[in-house]
Amino acid sequence: MTKTSDLYSLYDVDNEKWLLETLKLLKEKRLGNLDIEHLIEELEGLIRRDKLTVESFLEQIIRHLLLLKYWQEQYDYNANHWQAEIMSFRTQLDEYLTKNLRNHLQENQAKVYKKALKYVRKKTAMMIQFPEDCPYALEQLLDQDWLP
Repeated sequence: MTKTSDLYSLYDVDNEKWLLETLKLLKEKRLGNLDIEHLIEELEGLIRRDKLTVESFLEQIIRHLLLLKYWQEQYDYNANHWQAEIMSFRTQLDEYLTKNLRNHLQENQAKVYKKALKYVRKKTAMMIQFPEDCPYALEQLLDQDWLP
């Protein structure tokens, strides 16, 4: 399989085989045979997926930090669990984080906070007054040892 048209057709039939063939062509520097259209689509999908992944981890960290700090009636029962979750999500986020993804989080921290805020308000039945804006710096959110 070396023709672009064959590779293009393969994309919808067997994505894994398409990926392996594309990788082989790249390694062999046979760039003229690449299915550029689908390669661009795949690369854009990777970028989107990575951004969503790090946003999701950050949202989980924020959720648990807010619950830890503000939900006093559940503190004694849940504090250890929330702290363990924060540690776990920070570790997972750290495995994904690159300079570009860190910049993405910095630029989108307010959006991520709003999603976390919506969740904790629902979880606490709107009984807790959470800050409207994120009370945490990104450095704090990423710091394995920091807790409010």
